[in-house]
Amino acid sequence: MPRHEGCAASGVPWRESTAAARNDGAVRLGLAGGALCVIGGVAVLAGVLPPSELATIAERVWPVLLFVVAATIVAELAAAAGLFDLVAERLARAARGRTWLLWLLVLGLATVTTAFLSLDTTAVLLTPVVVTMARQHRLDPLPFAFVTVVLANTASLVLPVSNLTNLLAAERAGVTDPWRFLTLLGPSAAIAIVVSAVVLTVVFLPRLPRRHEPAAPPEVSDPVLLRVAGVVVAVLLPLLVIGIAPWIPALAAAAVLGAAFLWRAPRAIRPTVVPWSLLLFAGGLFVVVGAAEQLGLGVLTAALVGHESVWQVAGAGLVAANAVNNLPAFLALESAAGGGERLAALLVGVNAGPLLTPWASLATLLWFGRLKAMGVEVRWTRFVVLGLVVAPLTVAAAVLPLAL
Repeated sequence: MPRHEGCAASGVPWRESTAAARNDGAVRLGLAGGALCVIGGVAVLAGVLPPSELATIAERVWPVLLFVVAATIVAELAAAAGLFDLVAERLARAARGRTWLLWLLVLGLATVTTAFLSLDTTAVLLTPVVVTMARQHRLDPLPFAFVTVVLANTASLVLPVSNLTNLLAAERAGVTDPWRFLTLLGPSAAIAIVVSAVVLTVVFLPRLPRRHEPAAPPEVSDPVLLRVAGVVVAVLLPLLVIGIAPWIPALAAAAVLGAAFLWRAPRAIRPTVVPWSLLLFAGGLFVVVGAAEQLGLGVLTAALVGHESVWQVAGAGLVAANAVNNLPAFLALESAAGGGERLAALLVGVNAGPLLTPWASLATLLWFGRLKAMGVEVRWTRFVVLGLVVAPLTVAAAVLPLAL
């Protein structure tokens, strides 16, 4: 069997440019994470955060971070094998030149990818795929790019694995069963997806031509890797919703795909496949927020979220996420939010709400970097204007099932 030394989809033009953008973003995120770790270390040495509290934080977050690492590796290797390109090509073929149908299929793909493989996968890996697909069919890529960033946020309420904040909330509330999580947040998630999809369709679809030209199917340099990636992802998705700890099937999938790449394309296995910068950032953030809680952060957050109204909790989450970032916003507000519907409302605010500022979610920042690397110009004013419509409307509608 011949050995393939390169990535399975190395012939795709956007791979090199997006890899450079990924590295730049990773460096910035790593620097921020390093600063947070230094601050956290000082807090521990100064006695602000007792070692027992640090151990409690570590016990809570290690399964969450292990899943994030494993799922990221699976998504990166699946993309390298050309799986996302193939799925996008099949959707375009199914549309048969009808732009409205292609639009709906891309909305569905972004929703499924976010729900099962997390919002970062949609923003980072699916965005270049749909942009390339749009260009190949001579369509404006920007509307399809906005689909990925908006659905990455609003569709991240479906399952615990859809968002790091969901995993943390599920662990805190003891709702690790995906079906129990879906029972609580399923109606809100469905409303968030529908509302945001409708807004996107009303804004962008009339600007696209009714029909588009066919395009040649993507080249696949290693069909074996592509088949392995397809089987691994197909097996992984249902395993994420059967109730076992998500990191177990994700780690197994990462091991299988990693072994396949070591066999077929060993040079594609690089240290950058592991999201080191995200680990550093998240780990430092957990420690800093833990130290802030020891200093009385809970008094301020309790005033922000109130004691009863789910609307106030969701609003506080939306505002805090857009002011700083959705992950620190959730970590700071979760204790004051409590559990049940109020914790679910906080998730609605921090997941579906961070569409007003560029820094409101890590996925949005990474999305912008991918587009810049591909030569797609996005004015932040346009992003903010769209967010001013999508975010408040989506959050308000999604909170309704929790308030009734």
